[in-house]
Amino acid sequence: MADSPQAEIALDESAVRSLLRESAPALAERDLRLFAEGWDNTSWRLGPDHLVRLPRRLAAVALVEHEQRALPELGPWLARLGIRTPIPVHVGRPSERFPWPWSIVPWIDGEQALGIDRADNTGWAATLAAALTALHQPAPADAPRNPVRGVPLRERDEVMQARLQTAAAPSVIGDAWGHGLDAADASERVWIHGDLHPGNVVVENGMLRALIDFGDVTAGDPAYDLAAAWLLFDGDGHETFRRATLSRYDDATWTRARACAAYLATVFLTQMDDRPEFRALGSSTTRAIAER
Repeated sequence: MADSPQAEIALDESAVRSLLRESAPALAERDLRLFAEGWDNTSWRLGPDHLVRLPRRLAAVALVEHEQRALPELGPWLARLGIRTPIPVHVGRPSERFPWPWSIVPWIDGEQALGIDRADNTGWAATLAAALTALHQPAPADAPRNPVRGVPLRERDEVMQARLQTAAAPSVIGDAWGHGLDAADASERVWIHGDLHPGNVVVENGMLRALIDFGDVTAGDPAYDLAAAWLLFDGDGHETFRRATLSRYDDATWTRARACAAYLATVFLTQMDDRPEFRALGSSTTRAIAER
């Protein structure tokens, strides 16, 4: 099992403050504190209204660039539904102080759905369905490309088969994956979020507030995002979510979506040794796949 990767570049508060003074002086003297260390980015709370996102390893640099490219286009589509996204308010360029691109984004109040009981998510299931319907529009030729997210399932089969062997996954996971391989390939290439797990869904007062972390945004199969139906909801929420999308996605897409959920369950179970909340998500997603 894999732990979170080590930071290749780590900045302390003084270094981040110096970077702000150089690149965004109007915001540089606001309160600054470390907020989170993720797999790919370090986030610093900047005053009451902003967040500084800095890649912590070279592999994350392209993800920052993808967010900077896509969110100014996609964010307004979701804003019409009252759903916020971290559209950069400042794009930091590589410099002698920090060699990679970085961003200042709006601070978004709320709670990650990762910490909320699935049964409490039903009230906004239809809103998420509407958000994905708005997002899953034909992608332009210059949309970011991702070799893993939203690709034909057969391109991930070798990796998945290895995980099925090492994870001792229940048969339902292998069955869901096999059915996905047998389903027709996607007939469309649309914008997808690419990492729509509960940690990237923000809820406030029982309402969907925001979708965050668009680093894996790409053009691909919408089934990859629809896997969220198994990651986020109990039976009632799943039914509400799917009913709200009946006119948009065909049965083959839903079969691939269930396979994608199985794929993600194995990721959470095999690559999150130091993240117990995600290992628990892998287990609950496996149960959801067995039930529906």
